[in-house]
Amino acid sequence: MPGSSTAKEKRHPIQVVARRTGLSADVLRAWEKRYGILQPARSDGGRRLYSDDDIEYLRLLRRATGAGRSVGQLVGLTHEALEAVVREDDAAAAAGPSELVSPPTVDAVVDRAMEAVAALDARQVEMALRRAMIEHDATRFLDAVVVPLLTRVGNEWSRSRVTPAHEHLASRVIREALNEYMATFVPRPEAPRFLSATPQGQRHEFGAMLAAATAAAAGWRVTYLGADLPAGAIAEATRQARVTVVGLSILHPTDDPQLPAELKALRAALPQDVVLLVGGAGAAAYARALRDIRAVLVSDMASLRPALVSLAGEPRDAA
Repeated sequence: MPGSSTAKEKRHPIQVVARRTGLSADVLRAWEKRYGILQPARSDGGRRLYSDDDIEYLRLLRRATGAGRSVGQLVGLTHEALEAVVREDDAAAAAGPSELVSPPTVDAVVDRAMEAVAALDARQVEMALRRAMIEHDATRFLDAVVVPLLTRVGNEWSRSRVTPAHEHLASRVIREALNEYMATFVPRPEAPRFLSATPQGQRHEFGAMLAAATAAAAGWRVTYLGADLPAGAIAEATRQARVTVVGLSILHPTDDPQLPAELKALRAALPQDVVLLVGGAGAAAYARALRDIRAVLVSDMASLRPALVSLAGEPRDAA
């Protein structure tokens, strides 16, 4: 029972806690590192262990964040204070706590977000993404929620089913969600450093943002520069931030006559030991130029993850 010695005993591994709370293990680790939420014990093998009281507190946090509150607003609240916040939110929403027991499927999340985009309801898009952020690990959140949502918004816009206003609203909210998501990952002081950008002439930034978020979730210290950067600026930032891997996203246009020279100038300006990873839907169109500068062509996020693990030199802590 809550408050008993059994309830306070640290005995549940993080996988059990993730199942019981609906929070992904990635989020549990990130909240612990960034906000100091809970202090799990460690088993003889070094794995995190949580108590029944910890699990109940995390359930309350999930319900409060699912209602639209940020974790930063809730840090430091006692168990009783957090319960009061949840009761208040439940009463305001006129919804019972059972609504949050079973997370919606990723397809349902994307559908809900698209409905909110169509209604120009930025708040509902934000809430759908925030729930997905805390309920799914990095791979599912980025690959199965953010990428399909971006694709659907782009397809609807290209078919004139949504207006530029809808597309801009969706892009703004997704951009803010990705920035918030990256900020939840606190790298180790000795973590390897990754820089993400798009080269000059490439104005679509979401590929670079997704690469940055993937690297952050994998434990890298990330410098995200954004879109349309000249070679000199990328190279200077690489040296200043002591970056070991530069990731570039190339999407559109796929026939820019200036881009091969820009890529060559970047390779010449970068330190020789810096690895250059290049991905995006348009990257293959510049395959010859990428070979000439010894860049590694990454076909998708699923290929980026093992490349990052290999380049980091050690696996990420799974405990």
